[in-house]
Order: sequence, then structure tokens, then C-alpha cells
Amino acid sequence: MDELHLGDCEVLFGADKTEGIVAAELVGRFVRLFVRNEEGVFFRDDPFRPFILLEEPTLLSGFAGECTIKALAGNGEYRYLALFDDWRDCMAARDLLAKRSGKMPSARDVPYLYLSDPIHQHLLKTGKTLFKGIDFAGIARLALDIETYCAAGFEFSNPQREEDRIISIAVMDEKGYAEVLSGRDMTEAAMLERLSEIIREHDPDVIEGHNIFRFDLEYIRVRAERHGVRLSWGRDGSVPRVRRSRFTVAERTIDYPRWDIFGRHIIDTYFLLIIYDISAREMESYGLKAAARHFGLAAPDRVYIEGGEISRRFDTDPASLAQYNLDDVRETLALSRLLSHSCFLQTRMFPYSYQNCLIRGNATRINALFLREYLRRGVSIPKPVGGGAFEGAHTDVLRYGVVGPVVHCDVASLYPSILIAYRLKPARESLGLFLPLLEELREFRLKAKGLARREADPLRREYCQSLQQAFKVLINSFYGYLGSPLHNFSDAALAAEVTRLGRETIMGMIDWLIERGAQPVEVDTDGIYFIPPPAVATAEEETLLVQELSRSLAGGIEVELDGRYRAMFSYKVKNYALLGYDGEMTVKGSGLRSRGMEKYLRAFIGEIVRLLLAGEGEKVEGVYGAYMQKLRDHGFDVTWLSKSETLGESPAVYREKVRAGKRNPGAAYEIAIRALREFRAGDQISYYICGRGKDVTAYENCRPASEYDPARPDENTVYYMDKLKQLYKKFARFLPEEKSLFD
Repeated sequence: MDELHLGDCEVLFGADKTEGIVAAELVGRFVRLFVRNEEGVFFRDDPFRPFILLEEPTLLSGFAGECTIKALAGNGEYRYLALFDDWRDCMAARDLLAKRSGKMPSARDVPYLYLSDPIHQHLLKTGKTLFKGIDFAGIARLALDIETYCAAGFEFSNPQREEDRIISIAVMDEKGYAEVLSGRDMTEAAMLERLSEIIREHDPDVIEGHNIFRFDLEYIRVRAERHGVRLSWGRDGSVPRVRRSRFTVAERTIDYPRWDIFGRHIIDTYFLLIIYDISAREMESYGLKAAARHFGLAAPDRVYIEGGEISRRFDTDPASLAQYNLDDVRETLALSRLLSHSCFLQTRMFPYSYQNCLIRGNATRINALFLREYLRRGVSIPKPVGGGAFEGAHTDVLRYGVVGPVVHCDVASLYPSILIAYRLKPARESLGLFLPLLEELREFRLKAKGLARREADPLRREYCQSLQQAFKVLINSFYGYLGSPLHNFSDAALAAEVTRLGRETIMGMIDWLIERGAQPVEVDTDGIYFIPPPAVATAEEETLLVQELSRSLAGGIEVELDGRYRAMFSYKVKNYALLGYDGEMTVKGSGLRSRGMEKYLRAFIGEIVRLLLAGEGEKVEGVYGAYMQKLRDHGFDVTWLSKSETLGESPAVYREKVRAGKRNPGAAYEIAIRALREFRAGDQISYYICGRGKDVTAYENCRPASEYDPARPDENTVYYMDKLKQLYKKFARFLPEEKSLFD
């Protein structure tokens, strides 16, 4: 989309203009660049001189390897640049520095700066980035998905079990190629061999999949080892390198087996969904099918098969399983097309590989921009100084229950706007890069947001919306960067000043609205939901009101009308539901849609909230009674009552930890221990609660969902009824009349 081109800022994109780089790999004393043009992909080798930044050159006195030390200008603590002839010398120097200083590279107050990724180092030093001059459609993407058999008596397939196996592999690209490998026609080993051939033949820059690291690739690796199949997927014919890694975004941390394929990238759309939802906070599930439906990507004739049915379909209807597998890769490609474009654009800017750019934190990426430009100009770099606690944003709920109509006004990137409006920058950022970078990215985000509002096509609108949300997180991270104790140019005092000005701005907006007869409902960091004044009745009048509010603020801080709603259910801070004029309901906050709840409780909340928003609160009591009766009558399928957990460790390890007091007992593990079959780490177990009484201990009164017999129901009805009752109590105060339903 031409409207979203950012321009040619060297600080943002790197000084080197080389176009077409799709991958980079370390090869001896060189970094091999894979460059795509109209004829395909070729490679060329760049000389590579790795580096370490030092406080003092004496730290490397007597170093046995080849090393050149250069002094840097300026007053930063890292005043010397040590350059090495190859990566082995660089790592040897790192070991020497750690020994002499007594501090590992990741320690606080370390007298040297070592970066462990050689490709990151090379891109930093050269100013090169991937994907310059290439549109997203110009990279070769191949989606991959597998289906697996599950042995009788188990709920979920496990590659370590001999009888479980891969029964279908679907691959698809954006050029029309699609292929399904079926276990009905090929042995598992032959399927894996053919998959390697497909990857070599189609030569993708990117391999994509949904939850591909933790399921598909790990399953493929284990089964390939069992058959002695060599997965020669690299562009040099090498096998993937696999190691344990961790992906952290906001409050979530995911451990996963990371794969590195020479000359290629792996993009997991599961990670993309999590990143997207950090700002959107609207996903009820991170599953592929749910995401495809959420974004309108699912085809009308899409085949759906429940997980427990896959083995049976393979035995009885392999054609439908093949179509299901193809639909999975089709949706994976579409989901990636929608959500990965932001990361693709950021890889043009940041000195990381595509795969690494996705998993690096925003503050880390911002720090890399500063490091790159300081190194280019030969200027010394300050050490991180740590941070302190300071007061955060102003959030509040001023009215509870159902209100309406409601308008949402939003400060466009509040903290970045404050930084720009008041010309605030980190004290130790001597080159003056901070504000120009922030202004470039803020302009991009506002363009994307404007396009999302004007775009008629729903998929293009969703695409623009995804971009603006991703870049909103990125530019807001300039503020988060200031308060981070880990990065070189952080400034905790400045971060505290920005939040103070933010609170002052929002409180001023609230006062302004109240003075004009509006009634604020909810305040959340940079926006306000409010009931407009009685005299303001139309969309045009609401827009004029918000524009007047915007003009009352400091120059450069702009307020926008971000939404109009027929009604709002205000539950608690950051937990609310909105009813649009089109009848669509939007729910925000884990208190109203927690994925940790059993399905029957989530459904109950959904029905209550919709009735409240529709002004039909008097019907809630009837819904509550119907759910209670359905529980008494054993009318819910066990899947509505059960929970599913993945065993993170073997039952034997679990048992030892419980015995040693290192962890609490867990229901899923107790089921695994009691089972006649052998469960392993990675197996999933769905269970329901049995026993008698509402206060039973779950791990002592749990049974596998697969063993539930509808003809002889034994779920703990009192336990499930009490959970429903406690949930209902939380909503009773929002009903038209409180009634004593709890005796």
C-alpha cells in the first residue's frame, strides 16, 4: 500500500541501501547474504568483523587472538570498539572478559557490551537490513501443517509414542501451489522425505505455520529421528538447528523449541496473534480456526474436524481429512498475510533477521536503532543505569453498569505525543535521534489508522488496523524504553515526567467534559468513554465536541473520536462490553471472557452481557435458572465442563517435586499417574470434576473427560452449580432488581 511508505530515513532504515536481501547467515569469516531478484535467489559473502564494546582497552590486555581496538568519541562509558577477525576470536574475548571482570555479558553494570547474535552484529555495523526494495508479496512464503494419529485410549497425539504418527502433511504457497501428502499413500518416512524435497524445490524465504514450533516442527523432528530421515531444509542442504528458547511479550512467556534453518525464516502465526492481542485485547482464542473466523478469513465451505475425530476420519474418510489439512494451511497463509506485514516492515528498519525481529521486545529493537547509528558515527555508548519506581497512568471507572449512548475519545498516541509536544528526550542521548525516530513512526501509525477508518474493503481495513495497532505498541514503547533498566539510553526520571503529564492531560480532559455536561464512564491511560451532554445528540455533534476538546490541549496532542456505541456495560477497570449501532458486541477484559473458565461459564457471561446491553436485564434470572437446571439434568456435554492442560514435565518428575514440596498437586498429573497408559511430558489431558460437595479438592476428585459416560453421568453437579452461583453473584448488582437467589 503506497500510502504507508515511510520514506528514506537512514537512522530508521540503516545507511546501507542494498536491496533484495532476504536472509543472512554466518559462514566462517563472512556473512552470506541471500538476495532475491526477478530470476530467483543468489548469494554473496560480506566480510565480517565482529565486535565488543569496552569501557577500557586494558580489559583485553594479553588477548591471544587477533584484535583491533578503536577509541570512540563522546562521553559514553563504552568508549572503545574491539574488532575481531572472526567469530571464534570474538567469543574467546567474551570468555576472557567474563573471567577478568567476574561478570557475564547479561549481568548488571558489566564493563563490556557483547551481542551474542553474529547476524545482528553484522547488520548493526554495516547498516544493512533485510527486505529493502521488496514488497511483502515479493517474498516466497510456504505454509506447512500436519495432522497426526492418536492411539486408542489417549486424547492427544504424542510423537514419542510409537503408534502415533504423522498421517497428513499439507503445504501451500501464495502462487497457487498446494499439495497434501497422505499416510494412506506413503509411509511416514516417505512423507518426511518428500516434505524436504518440496522445501528444496520451492525454495521459500519463509516457512509459516500455526503453533508450528511447539507442535508441527517438534513432531516432525521426533518422527524424523525415529526413521533416520535427514531434514535437509537449509539453503546449503544443512539440517535445522534446534534449541530451547523463550518468547516473552507483555505478561506472557512461552517456552518453545526454536528452529533455525540456514537461509530461511520461520514465522509462527500463533506468536503473531499474541502480539496483535497485546494491544487489541479482543481475541477469545489463539487457535487457528477461531482466529480465521474472528478476522473473516474462513471460507464458507471450510471443513471442520474436531481433534478427537482426526484419527477416525483418516481411517474412514481420508478425502475430508486432506481438505481439512489444506484449509488449515490456507488460513495460515491468510492470517500471516494479515498480521505479519508489520513485522516485515519492521525488519526493513531493525538490524535483525525476520525470525528474530518478531520475537525481540520493542524496547530492545528501539535500542538497536540507537546502537547502529552511534556505531556508524563512531560515538561512544552509555551503560544502562537502571531505573526506579514511578507512578503510572491514570485509570478509573466512574460509572458502573449499563449506560448509553457512549462515545470513546482517544488521545492519538498519548505518551509519544507528550514527548513530541514538550520536546522531551533522554538525557544521555547526545546525537538527538530519539524524537526524529519517534516522529517518523508516529506519522506512519496515524496514516495507517486513518486508512483503516476510510477503507471500505473489510480485509484491507483489518490489515490497516493490524498495522496501526502493532505500530501503536512500538511507538508507545519509546516511553516504556525510557523506564527500562536494561537499555543504554533509558531515563527513568523522564519516564516519570511523561506519566505525570499524561495524568495531567487525562484529568484535564475529564474536567473539560464534565464542565460541558458530559458524564465520563471509564478512563484507561489515553482514552475516555463518556456519555455525551444532553444537547449533543448526533454523530456530527459528537465529532465537533471531540474536536473542540482536542483544541483545548497543548499543541501536538490530538484527541480523536474513536467510536460511538448504543450502550456500554461497565464492569470494572479495563473490563467492559460495548454494543455498536450495528448490533455488534465487543467485549474487553479477562473478567468477562477469561480463557481459563470452563466453557459453560464463558457462555453464561456472554448471554448475561448481551441481555444487559439490550436493556433486557430482567431476563437474566431466567437464563441463570436455565443453566442451573441444565446442570442438574446433566445436560451439558462434558467438553463444556472440562478443562485441558498440557503436561509440562513427566509424571515421575512431577511426583518427585510434589514429594519434595517444590510444587502443588495438579489434577492433570494425578490423572496421568493413575492411568494404565504411560503419559509423557507434552501430552494433554482434559478432565472434569467428580466427587460430592462444592468444596472438593480438584486434584483428588478429577477424571479424564475421555472416560465420561453420558449414560452414567458422574460430574460433581453441586461443584459446577456453585461455580455458576458465585459467578452470578458478581453480576447481581447490575440487574434491574436484586433478588435473593442464593439461599
